[in-house]
Amino acid sequence: MHQIPVSYQRHSSQKHSSARQTNLKKIEKIWWASLLLVFILGMVSLVKGYLLEGMTSTNLSNVVPWGEWVAFYIYFIGMSAGSFLLSTLVYGFGMHQYERIGRSALLSAIVCMITAITFIFLDIGRPDHIFNSIIYWNVTSTMAWEIHFYILYIALLVVELYFSMRVDLVRLANSPTRFAKFYGFLTFGYRNISDEALQRDRKLLQILGIIGIPLAIFGVHGGTGSIFAVAKARPFLNTGLFPVIFILSALVSGTALSIAIYVAKNKVLKRPSDVTMVRSLGSLLVMFLSIELALEWYEFLIGWYGVKPEELATISTMAGSSWAWTFWLFQMGLAMFVPLILLFLPKTRKSITWIFVASILTIIGVVGVRFNMVVPMLIVPVMNGLPGGNYYPTVSEWITSFGLIAMCFLLYTIGEKLLPIDQYEVVRGEANDD
Repeated sequence: MHQIPVSYQRHSSQKHSSARQTNLKKIEKIWWASLLLVFILGMVSLVKGYLLEGMTSTNLSNVVPWGEWVAFYIYFIGMSAGSFLLSTLVYGFGMHQYERIGRSALLSAIVCMITAITFIFLDIGRPDHIFNSIIYWNVTSTMAWEIHFYILYIALLVVELYFSMRVDLVRLANSPTRFAKFYGFLTFGYRNISDEALQRDRKLLQILGIIGIPLAIFGVHGGTGSIFAVAKARPFLNTGLFPVIFILSALVSGTALSIAIYVAKNKVLKRPSDVTMVRSLGSLLVMFLSIELALEWYEFLIGWYGVKPEELATISTMAGSSWAWTFWLFQMGLAMFVPLILLFLPKTRKSITWIFVASILTIIGVVGVRFNMVVPMLIVPVMNGLPGGNYYPTVSEWITSFGLIAMCFLLYTIGEKLLPIDQYEVVRGEANDD
């Protein structure tokens, strides 16, 4: 058998590497161009519709005052809280098998929180009024508590992300990279990268992670659920179970988001994924999905047996009206049963590709879950004789929403490009693609 000359092998390898780099640059350009295009369209729609025409550019009314933007607000709040709670497995509880997604989860938590707040600013119309809640704090107001929790939570996320990558920032500041001065600025003069300093940072991260758990569960997402649950005139929302479902839903969407980001990035960069970690995250996802499904079952069962006309009308609107497709297709199908089946079947639950598919379907399906938490109960009149509502988002609302979602992707991509977020490391014998 003839042996291939070493020089030919080297040339072939360089040629392959060059072609791969060219392909990656092409994908990156398409990614940036697509996001910028959608973002610009969204901003044009925002100015033309929301800023120049006001709320008449939406289908919101006195009967249905909450719509698409509130649904996306709680959608991104859930993503943020879930991503953060997943990061606490690494930094709070020392489960270093998930370390490769730790910083990514924190960055996505920050970006999702910014996007969520932008959506709710659009809905309330006067974001400057939040200062009233800070200056004239009414301690009996759920909303006022929520605003304070949000501020604390964002500060904690930023500080935790900073300390998780501080050592790498110092290393980059001392490297010949063109952004060395930028990284040097971010270190604020800190230069100690000894093992002792690293241990101190880890200890601090552990403290921050532990503090953040009750903040995220009871303050941010449980608190957001409480804003809905205290709506006494809406029996479907007014239950003690509702904030708990919010938290489970956050864990579902946050875990799915972290899996999707990690696997998608590796697939684009043609890198093998850590099979053990992805399968373990898939197991967490199926556990959270199962608990959420059980809670949803009890929520509907109690509502059904309660025989309250308004609650039965809400369930009927959700599952048997012209809006029912969002419930059956998105909430029950994409967000629950299809991912559960994929993550239970022996053949698919071990496949990275199918776990990735289940995660993507979950992320898409949870949009329907959030819409069903907002719209159907507002459509049903609060008492007999009052007019019922009707709501479908306008084109302007959709384009503006897509623009803000593109902004979310842009912010995350910029964060990944500028900061040492990627902790990719192939562990020999563990990493493989399927």
